[in-house]
Parts: sequence; C-alpha cells; structure tokens
Amino acid sequence: MQLFYTPDIQGKSYTLNEIESKHAIRVLRLNPGDSIQLIDGKGSLYTAQITDANPKRCQIVVQAQEREFGKRNSYLHIAVAPTKNIDRLEWFLEKATEIGIDEITPVLCEHSERKVIKDDRLEKVIVSAMKQSLKAYLPRLNPLTPLNELLQSEFRGKKFIAHCHELDKRQLKNEIPGSLSNLILIGPEGDFSEQELTTALQNNFIPVSLGSSRLRTETAALAACHTCNLLLED
Repeated sequence: MQLFYTPDIQGKSYTLNEIESKHAIRVLRLNPGDSIQLIDGKGSLYTAQITDANPKRCQIVVQAQEREFGKRNSYLHIAVAPTKNIDRLEWFLEKATEIGIDEITPVLCEHSERKVIKDDRLEKVIVSAMKQSLKAYLPRLNPLTPLNELLQSEFRGKKFIAHCHELDKRQLKNEIPGSLSNLILIGPEGDFSEQELTTALQNNFIPVSLGSSRLRTETAALAACHTCNLLLED
C-alpha cells in the first residue's frame, strides 16, 4: 500500500499537491485508472482513482472512505527536551510515529542545550513516518514549550516524569497497565534540575524509572513510547 497525504481533502474530486503528484507520476509511474490510497491525518483512509496523471497537479476521484482507520484505544503524549544534535530528535519523532504516539511537545528546560527548533522540518519527518508506517492519524506536534508551562497545564490521565535523580521512583512498566491516557516527561542531556523535579512532583507527576541503564534523551523517549504501546496493545 502506498499512501498519499491529503490533509485538506473534501468531496469526491481532489488534486494532489505538486510533491505528491510528482511522487505518484514520476516516481511510481502511475497512470489514469490506477488506484491509490489517501490519508488525511485525521483518521480517514480513502481509496481513489487517478483521472489525470499530471506530475504537478495529479487529479483523482474518491471511490471509498474508511473512517477511524487503525484507531488506537489509548492516548500517549510525550514531552521531551530537544537534543543538541537535532538528528537525534528527528530520529525519535520518526520511530515514535511508526510505533504509535498521539502528541509530542518539545520542552525547554533549565539544562536544555537546544533552545530553537524548526517546526516545519519536524512536521515533515512525522508526516513521512506516518505514511511509511501506514497510519491515518498524524501525531500532534506542539511548539517548543517552557517546562513550567507544561507542568501546570491540564492533562486528563496519568502524568509521569522520568529522571536520573537519586530519589524513590516507580517502574514505568508497572504504572501503565490500566491507564489509557498517559503523559510522559523526558528531560535534556543534563537531566531536570532539582527545582524542576520538585515543581513536577507538586503538580502530580509520578517519578518513574525506565530501567537500570542510563539512556540518552531520545532513547529514553522511545523506550517510554514502546513500553506504553506494548502494554496497552489491543
């Protein structure tokens, strides 16, 4: 199955944008009458037929729509401090999207080494991973958010903070079962400051461990993502 991303699709007739048109006609060499699948990032999977194989403005007609394609029974929000090497954050976004995630918030912490990100670039990574992994839901990418702002925001579900401080911590794998809505906070390379950890605990975040190994930021975030998906699988 080859998916094309069509976030603004409405009605029966649609024209692919230039990037998707080029991929369909120049790369895949599709022709009028060929069938393709479209996703809108909101859960709908469309089956359509090419009517005009224009490499810049490929026109299609929708033949069928399947709603809530691959809908998950749980909600996962991971808030993670962007890594100094942006490639590592992009790797996490790609793999987390493939495994299954609903919302991602880059957070600005006291020890953050990266304080600027390019939302458009990160969004492209997520869209590409969504298409590659045959998903119809596009994870929500929030703008870079100060940690204190996120700590005080409302979240209906369990809230966790994974850290390396020598404090009593629960095992994340023991806390996830039975909780269908989870927010997991992953800190920067230098970990959270003591004040940040204190504020998190005051806002009902549960301190957790991801295991005995010391993990890089992006590895910890992906481990948390995989743990949630494994334990909450349909």
